Amino acid sequence: MHEATLTIGQLADRSGVAPSALRYYERLGLIHAARTGGNQRRYARTELRRVAFIRISQQVGVSLEEIRAALDSLPSGRTPTPDDWAALSRAWRDRLDERIRLLGKLRDDLDGCIGCGCLSLQRCTLYNPGDSLAAEGAGPRLMLPRPGQG
Repeated sequence: MHEATLTIGQLADRSGVAPSALRYYERLGLIHAARTGGNQRRYARTELRRVAFIRISQQVGVSLEEIRAALDSLPSGRTPTPDDWAALSRAWRDRLDERIRLLGKLRDDLDGCIGCGCLSLQRCTLYNPGDSLAAEGAGPRLMLPRPGQG
């Protein structure tokens, strides 16, 4: 039978996240711990789900600020239900779809840029002759959506 709470070491072992990162997440308000009389952290087992969400979100490039906003949308005072997590997922669906599109484009097009040998979109005669994309603004214009493309 599992204890109702986890020490920071147990949460670290179970989640695969270093104790220092867990303390950082707690400082940012991403996870929460109760304190014992000896001021030791005790985490509810439900914090494992939050840590897993944080890890996966970071892996796909979501900032900790965005993660905090998403976690703040979950109910406080009770364990989030599957419906609560589904609502959070729906809110991120468009952003994740766009991220998937960009990753696919990077995967499919990056080898062409590297393969041409110039390694510069500023001088590249294949993808950006005469740096014509500079007129559209800064940044990777071929990767990011163009104005009007959404």
